[in-house]
Amino acid sequence: MAVALALGAVAGAQAGGKPQGADRSAAQPVTDRIIVKYRDGAIAPVTAANARLAGPSAAQARVMSDAANEVGLRISHLRRNALQAHVMKLERFATKPELDRVLARIKADPNVEYAEPDRIMQVMFTPNDTRYGEQWHYFEATAGINLPAAWDKATGVGINVAVIDTGYRAHPDLAANIVGGYDMINDTAVSVDGNGRDADATDPGDWYTNSACGPAPAPPSSDSSWHGTHVAGTIAAVTNNGVGVAGVAFNSKVVPIRALGRCGGYTSDIADGIIWASGGAVAGLPANPNPARVLNLSLGGGGACDTTSQNAINSARSRNAVVVVAAGNSNVNASNASPANCQGVITVAAVGRNGGKANYSNFGAAVAVAAPGGNMSTGTANGVLSTLNAGAQGPGADNYEFYQGTSMATPHVAGVVALMLSKNASLTPDQVKTILQNTARPFPATCSQCGSGIIDANAAVDAAMGNGGGGGGGGGTGPTINETTASNNTRGTAQAITTANTTVNGSISSRTDTDFYSVSLPAGATLTATLTPPSNADYDIQIQNSAGTVIARSELGTGQVDTASVRNSGTTATTVFVRVVYYSGATGTTSGRYTLRLGW
Repeated sequence: MAVALALGAVAGAQAGGKPQGADRSAAQPVTDRIIVKYRDGAIAPVTAANARLAGPSAAQARVMSDAANEVGLRISHLRRNALQAHVMKLERFATKPELDRVLARIKADPNVEYAEPDRIMQVMFTPNDTRYGEQWHYFEATAGINLPAAWDKATGVGINVAVIDTGYRAHPDLAANIVGGYDMINDTAVSVDGNGRDADATDPGDWYTNSACGPAPAPPSSDSSWHGTHVAGTIAAVTNNGVGVAGVAFNSKVVPIRALGRCGGYTSDIADGIIWASGGAVAGLPANPNPARVLNLSLGGGGACDTTSQNAINSARSRNAVVVVAAGNSNVNASNASPANCQGVITVAAVGRNGGKANYSNFGAAVAVAAPGGNMSTGTANGVLSTLNAGAQGPGADNYEFYQGTSMATPHVAGVVALMLSKNASLTPDQVKTILQNTARPFPATCSQCGSGIIDANAAVDAAMGNGGGGGGGGGTGPTINETTASNNTRGTAQAITTANTTVNGSISSRTDTDFYSVSLPAGATLTATLTPPSNADYDIQIQNSAGTVIARSELGTGQVDTASVRNSGTTATTVFVRVVYYSGATGTTSGRYTLRLGW
């Protein structure tokens, strides 16, 4: 069976450049301070005059000193903060494992309410790649994948991602992140390069005439797509190098597997590519020195999942590889597209820049999640920008182009999986899929049967690290409900949210509209409210106490996601009120739609 690229219509772009960046590993220094809060009854009384300088009791100081000594450090008191917690200074910056040991010892004291690192915050990483601003699919609130916040935690270090595709060009914005690879194409009529299987996975071009691809009705003639290079660039274009574009997991490495050539590729070659890429043995081929934890298959054909493909996928999964597959571009149910309908894969639908289903994207129960694939019918710049080549047939100049398709959505997901695995390599393929689905955010526009939502890179990385999932508050996912628009304009008539991790679909109907939601926050719990407004509106978020005092707020600009958090440090539940406030931009039951996630 010949298998084709999962690529929609394409259009032009222009030239650019090359990238790099850095994770903070566990061994790197984190901070030289910790914050320790004792329960009210265990705090020595202080006066206004000595509140800042009053230190812990002798017994408390001894516990903290012993804890620091365990990792060979001394600790001293700096001050009390406004919350009556002690700010303690270590003699040097400590690594995360050292901090974990110190804090665990301190928190063993039942009089300690909480102890945590006094973290150093930084401006969120924004690449300086010259065309990053055109990669709306990474950062826009409507259809982007919330990537910049994830980059502060993970960049894909140590993870190999196999791109099973047309091969790659040594684009200057990509070549530094290419390792190994193999050309799996046996048939020289398909390979174009004049030979069979070998260790050279470079793409010589996949152009063809209409007579080259079998009997009528044959597809029309086509120039070379350089499809694998575009897909690879989305995953791992070199980043923060001052030129070109950024990659989702820009410190991961791409293992190129060339399985598609002129007119597509054969299932037998693709299946061997799946097995070899994941570290399995293929007769006649050397062992793969760079086995991949993530496999990107931006390809597909019609029909049921064949036994060869399913067995190859099963083989890869047995080595803990995550297989990410394009849903296809025929606007049909993905149950009729292979390998999108195979078991054990993460099948990806495409959304356009409005966050709704791209008109070409397949859909259905087989789809796990959606990601930006672009919709260039509304403008070239509404496609996905990545690395490419300008050659019509053979290779030409390196360049950048906007493409659209589920082929473009799929590497967004593969890249996010690489980010997740770089922080928690023990995750299984099924755990990865569950996290992606549980942390996906609701669609801002219609995307029927497109999976659980648009992937959220930041929430997925947090969940992989054990910091909770779903974009804020506690882990897991909760129900999605609609706002009761007629009666929630005051604290007294606030809509009660009774289940943790609830997502509310609401709207600001007019400039004078405001919406209140009440939460009974359990003792010791932290509420995180995350508001996603329309892309052309500025809505703000407040958290108020029962007296109406604002105790947390976020007031970012047009189209930006606002997040505010409060912690109930008391011993009983308390009611807080989350308020959505209009500032400027679109309103109405359609144009003024927002989503509010309330996690605790």
